[in-house]
Amino acid sequence: MNAALPPSTPAGLASVDSVIALLEGVGYIASRQIATALYLAHHLRKPVLIEGPAGVGKTELAVSAARALQFELLRLQCYEGLDDSKALYEWKYGKQLLYTQILKEKIGLLVDGTDSLDSAFGKLASFQDLFFSRDFLEPRPLLQAMEQPGGSVLLIDEIDKSEESFEALLLEVLADYQVTIPEIGTIRAEVPPLVILTSNNTRELGDALKRRCLHLHIGFPDSELEQRVLRARVPGIQDQLLAQLVAFVQALRADNIRKPPSIAESVDWARTLLLLHASVLDEALVRDTLGVLLKRETDVREVDDRLAQMTQAALAAA
Repeated sequence: MNAALPPSTPAGLASVDSVIALLEGVGYIASRQIATALYLAHHLRKPVLIEGPAGVGKTELAVSAARALQFELLRLQCYEGLDDSKALYEWKYGKQLLYTQILKEKIGLLVDGTDSLDSAFGKLASFQDLFFSRDFLEPRPLLQAMEQPGGSVLLIDEIDKSEESFEALLLEVLADYQVTIPEIGTIRAEVPPLVILTSNNTRELGDALKRRCLHLHIGFPDSELEQRVLRARVPGIQDQLLAQLVAFVQALRADNIRKPPSIAESVDWARTLLLLHASVLDEALVRDTLGVLLKRETDVREVDDRLAQMTQAALAAA
């Protein structure tokens, strides 16, 4: 291990090139920009906020990083109405109720030996602390991530779907890697998790949250990177078909459609073409499988009368 690195730095995070190799080992082809963001997130102890269209690999980056580093992946899927009981912790009310019943049944034994009402109340009050102790706490993803002794990847997915009030809840966690529970105290992470937040930009996030994060935008890949991604994700696809496929998808993205195909849809299309034993694109094949790429009927109609022309252009470009 490099002597200049902190002891908790895995070899795969020792340099930007190491990160690229680390992710490639689990099938995630990262641009240098993506690898640099992950490298900085570890060494600066800062979360990464990833924005960009759906299906370009934002969530997959967190999943791949956890798999490559052999870290626990803690995932918090955001939605409207998400609160601390689902994100941080909640009390085990059923267990508390059961222990209350036991306490009632044993109350005679518990206060035995007390010689006044005050001393009896004092003895019973000590059980209130027990009910709000660690034994009655149910940790949720944010707290679980703080408590992983071997490190973890915390994925806060689609943060833009949560309400603004939830962002305030995250500030302490993301700034200091700690969680404060009034009844217990502050729990600090011994090994800060690698935190990745994703957003599809359905709403503008607050400045306070953005200040605490490194920003990374993942857009659609260029032709060369997309071919590398597909080659890694869909082994067995022939070079000629791969080049034609990517040329067609890149042309679609440049067209006037509402929902351009993402890299996830490119992967699905490549697998579809393999399943159909295709070796070369043709208009009929494209028309029959276009639903794998385009998910809006208006987009299908937009390109329908130009499919032959676009297919020929893809063949010529490959």
